[in-house]
Amino acid sequence: MLAILLPALFYPSPVPFCAVALVLIAAAAWEWGRLNGYSHLGSLLAGFTCVVLSGMSWDLGMLEKPLPLLWRVAGALWVLAGAWLLRGGVAGWSRIPRILRLVGGVLALWLAWLAVAQARIFGIEFLLSLLLLVWVADIGAYFAGKGLGGRFSKRKLAPAISPGKSWEGVWGGMVGVLVLCVAWLALDGTGLSFYARLVAQHGLAIALLAMVFLAALSVVGDLVESLIKRSAGAKDSSGLLPGHGGVLDRVDALLPVLPLAMMLLTV
Repeated sequence: MLAILLPALFYPSPVPFCAVALVLIAAAAWEWGRLNGYSHLGSLLAGFTCVVLSGMSWDLGMLEKPLPLLWRVAGALWVLAGAWLLRGGVAGWSRIPRILRLVGGVLALWLAWLAVAQARIFGIEFLLSLLLLVWVADIGAYFAGKGLGGRFSKRKLAPAISPGKSWEGVWGGMVGVLVLCVAWLALDGTGLSFYARLVAQHGLAIALLAMVFLAALSVVGDLVESLIKRSAGAKDSSGLLPGHGGVLDRVDALLPVLPLAMMLLTV
């Protein structure tokens, strides 16, 4: 995968990376259809719809536009719908009409592609700093959960959805992204990163609060995908990536974070 992603990422034009990201998002839409009980043909149609939406956005020049209203609506929907879905749990997911689940998933994946494509147009450093935020939140949550899980809070984060996740893991992920933000700002000489742009627009205090907010939403993305897999009785979203599961398993935390990051830059 790196042999494909890295040349596309560092190519002077953003076009190869946007195209590779589109292929991955289409694969994730296919997985979404399968997890929600659609046939192979129906799932392929979901992937094709995602490609059409993204292609139309690209053709209309949306990748170069700020889109403040779109990102605010997307951010509000992720916060409200994420909380509602997690509160309803596995049983609540199965009560949502299947067509609504499919449409919601395709729209979420399209928004994630649009956000990551815009991030690449902003610059390689901007995109990498945003992706690294999610990776560090995940790594911090893993090690804090392994080392400290259950020591400060006996209650699990979401035992009916993902029994292994602890509140200590959530706090560890938040601490990790705060350290990342401060360290990057201290070493950054270009001012092109997501963190630098956020500080320039809103100040350091708001930027640090935004880091905590985005770390929390990365957990929401992870839990929502776990909820869907548990409802479908699946361990992985697919077997497209041997040893890693499916595309959704790798991008679940990015789905809310990417549009919310764009929203924070347009507020």
